[in-house]
Amino acid sequence: MAVRKLKPTTPGQRHKIIGAFDTITASVPEKSLVFGGKRTGGRNNTGKMTMRYIGGGHKRKFRVIDFKRNKDGVPATVKTIEYDPNRSARIALLFYADGEKRYILAPNGLQVGQTVISGAEVAPEVGNALPMANMPLGTLIHNIELRPGQGAALVRSAGVFAQLTSREDKYAIVKLPSGELRKILASCKATVGVVGNSDHALEKSGKAGRSRWLGRRPHNRGVTMNPVDHPMGGGEGRQSGGHPRSRKGLLAKGYKTRAPKKQSNKLIIERRKK
Repeated sequence: MAVRKLKPTTPGQRHKIIGAFDTITASVPEKSLVFGGKRTGGRNNTGKMTMRYIGGGHKRKFRVIDFKRNKDGVPATVKTIEYDPNRSARIALLFYADGEKRYILAPNGLQVGQTVISGAEVAPEVGNALPMANMPLGTLIHNIELRPGQGAALVRSAGVFAQLTSREDKYAIVKLPSGELRKILASCKATVGVVGNSDHALEKSGKAGRSRWLGRRPHNRGVTMNPVDHPMGGGEGRQSGGHPRSRKGLLAKGYKTRAPKKQSNKLIIERRKK
């Protein structure tokens, strides 16, 4: 996966860096795995705006991704690698031996024609899904479950990976992309490999219009508002804004918002890096 820097023929092209689509092998998604979606524009059921800076954007179709990988023991062939407008990673279409089709997140190194499989006793190879209890220590993984059978909740963005560092009793100890060291039940499944499209972080939109295509409206800072609208608003000329706060007055920049008695605190060995 690479990025393309465009020639500065227009102001919008000058700083534009976009992902190359050379790994993508199909332009139309699998019809049986696609659903239409409706955008909210940040409005609730009465039409009141409850989330600001949302609206517009290109129409998207939702691709159903198999995060559970519960079709154990049935080999599947990678048919295509596709673009998904709903996530930063690429997706792969699998054709199972029994005729079923499913989408999964495409890890780095997954090629069209390759065979992947899930199950307790499968080999820890790229694209295979198995419980962390059966993986060798040091394996790079993604798509990690938090509860057995629930479906993957962690490590799903482009280019990220976690590492299985050790095992302790019924828990696997995993180092997450944030730097957090955490216990997860070893019976939870994870997929071997690093999530693909790792150059996604290098992309630059180049112009405000590309944000509008993604459904993001212009976002104004608190210090540019009036005192009635934001705790950091007002003042003659440009003011520093005082203590950084949210619109509702909660401190930003270091104020801890995690619940001190949260159940999962006991599973965290080392907190994420600041």
